[in-house]
Amino acid sequence: MKRHTQDQLPNPKLHLVFGGRVKDPRGLEFEDFSDLDIVGIFPNYAAAEKAWRANAQRTVDDAEMKYLVVHLHELLEPEDGDRPAA
Repeated sequence: MKRHTQDQLPNPKLHLVFGGRVKDPRGLEFEDFSDLDIVGIFPNYAAAEKAWRANAQRTVDDAEMKYLVVHLHELLEPEDGDRPAA
């Protein structure tokens, strides 16, 4: 995987990919937070989706394993309308 420094990326939109065993395949309640598989943080959605697909495919036969993409950039830089007035 090629690594980039912050100033090499044009406006990176960070994404976190992680997964783990869930109590109910329809939900997002993980069984054991200490056993989460933190795949990594990626500079754009395309890279995150590629990592998510690889891990989701690897565990496709286990309905209780779930991998997610979290849009960290939305948490770090919420839209202006969501920011409290200074």
